[in-house]
Amino acid sequence: MSDNRSATLYRMVLPDHTCPFGIRAKQLLQSEGFDVDDRILRSREEVDAFKAEQGIATTPLIFIDGERIGGSDDLERHLAAG
Repeated sequence: MSDNRSATLYRMVLPDHTCPFGIRAKQLLQSEGFDVDDRILRSREEVDAFKAEQGIATTPLIFIDGERIGGSDDLERHLAAG
């Protein structure tokens, strides 16, 4: 079994705002040893389109090994549950 766990993180980094929950999620994933595919949403239009496509109200959105985990709070619960 491979030790390399992968996570995909979609987070908002706009010219005037960087989502603190996205930063927190990235730090959590890295501290848990994940290889993070950091997908940056760089405009309000990109963010709104992504949220509509995924049916979510807020970013970030985290996937671990292809499984949709949810946002930053969901990630903390997921990692705590082991």
